[in-house]
Amino acid sequence: MGKGDMKTRRGKIFRGTYGKLRPRTKAVANPVGVKPQKKQGK
Repeated sequence: MGKGDMKTRRGKIFRGTYGKLRPRTKAVANPVGVKPQKKQGK
């Protein structure tokens, strides 16, 4: 287990790949359940 082991988190970080042990974190622009606020016109 170490940098060469693709089944570990450290091995995935070393290789630069993703998987079950190292999921990608997504920045959600508009999360579900949150509505954008409308600007009020004069």
